[in-house]
Amino acid sequence: MTRHFLRDDDLSPAEQRDVLELAARLKREPFSERPLEGPRSVSVFFDKTSTRTRFSFAAGIAELGGSPIIVNPGEAQLGAKESIGDTAKVLSRMVSLIVWRTFAHAGLEEMAAHASVPVINSLSDDFHPCQILADLQTIREQKGELAGLTATYLGDAANNMGHSYLLGFATAGMHIRIAGPEGHHPRPDIVADAERIAAETGGSVEIFTDPARAVAGSDAVITDTWVSMGQEAEKAARIETFAPYRVTGELMELAARDAIFLHCLPAYREYEVAPEVIDGAQSVVWDEAENRVHAQKALMTWLLAQA
Repeated sequence: MTRHFLRDDDLSPAEQRDVLELAARLKREPFSERPLEGPRSVSVFFDKTSTRTRFSFAAGIAELGGSPIIVNPGEAQLGAKESIGDTAKVLSRMVSLIVWRTFAHAGLEEMAAHASVPVINSLSDDFHPCQILADLQTIREQKGELAGLTATYLGDAANNMGHSYLLGFATAGMHIRIAGPEGHHPRPDIVADAERIAAETGGSVEIFTDPARAVAGSDAVITDTWVSMGQEAEKAARIETFAPYRVTGELMELAARDAIFLHCLPAYREYEVAPEVIDGAQSVVWDEAENRVHAQKALMTWLLAQA
């Protein structure tokens, strides 16, 4: 059966560990795996503009020996003149993988239901699982074994990042804390899924409204932009709502002494994070950005090997 990666828990704890170990090796030996030699092609659809996702997938596909076919917004008939299912069937005869950065998660599910090649969610409104693999790789580099570590994500806890941190970090056996204001907490069904996974891996899940309590003793402190694509009209209101969750030097002092700071970027230094934090010694955001390449290469290699 074709394996897909649409949400973080599509990988079991053992499979996630295998992918992260492969990512570490590919970082040391970037051309040691060439599953796309030929070159074989990979379709990479963008319904949303991107910097890191576009460059990391294009570079990673090339390093695996393949050829990325980048499709920008409005350049295909996906879901418009042609159904997602029909597109999936056609592309499965032409490419080795389908990567899609989109809005509604249901579209990815429909694509995967009809594709005979792996489908990868490079971002949807509900999940951002490729980013979480890169974050886990980054924390692993800094801290060693992931199981038992505590990580706190602050800000808009109802977004795709909050959901994916819950699932991905619970899968790794970590203690994941999510902090956000009332009305901006993760979906209850995703919290329940993460709690179920954590019960199996030895991790835990906690939801907070108090940022100081959430950060206390954490090994990793994480945030994301407060104003995502499509929310520009709400900017002033969102800045006011999330202001207490700004990651400052004072907040970082409540974390573990050797805590690290992560941000998936792009970052707005005067909003969700203070300049002295993101540009300071505890910040690993540039390693985190680079690791998108290695983690996604490992994921693609692993998925192709499952066929």
